[in-house]
Amino acid sequence: TLMASGTDASPGKPVYTPFICGEESFGTGGDHVREKDGMFAVLAWLQILAAENPDPAKPIVGVGDVTKKHWEKYGRNYYARYDYEGVDKPAAEKMMAAMVEAQPALIGTTVDGMKIAKADMFEYHDPVDGSVSKNQGVRFIFESGSRFVFRLSGTGVAGATIRMYLEEYAAPDADLTKHAFDVVKPIADIALKISKLTEYTGRTEPSVVT
Repeated sequence: TLMASGTDASPGKPVYTPFICGEESFGTGGDHVREKDGMFAVLAWLQILAAENPDPAKPIVGVGDVTKKHWEKYGRNYYARYDYEGVDKPAAEKMMAAMVEAQPALIGTTVDGMKIAKADMFEYHDPVDGSVSKNQGVRFIFESGSRFVFRLSGTGVAGATIRMYLEEYAAPDADLTKHAFDVVKPIADIALKISKLTEYTGRTEPSVVT
């Protein structure tokens, strides 16, 4: 609906175009973007590169150049995603429910040196048509702005897939050259401790890390 804002499909509604949006951090969190989200990421980057290279006689400005310039001004968000595939669905559902139940008591507490500022079950409120998409992820946000989110997917071949999203912000004056997996590892450790994922599922390692 955001893409349709400002058109005849959404008369009298706020206009949100042009804008940049996309899932999986739009390709800036890793060297690839999976599934259909990758197509949106490719199109976005082609548009950005076209705007950054108006003169064919000059050296080409690449994705790396654009990204580093962005980091120097705004800082860097480090991302990673842990997927636990083929998990017993009832066990995964119990884990998610237990986290939601524990969230109110965890707000304001400190785990491994990081203070939890907010914890909720995220829901998206569409500003164009007013629709609400509930149960979009069990979310924990720290005072530093770092966060982790758990989502449960039933689209796998067998059982359920638990997706654990991790994000750490680094300011422009920080070391912005670290590997994302190393940076978010402390958040992953906290997320696994709070979720008790191993207890519920028996899994000690993710199926895929991206």
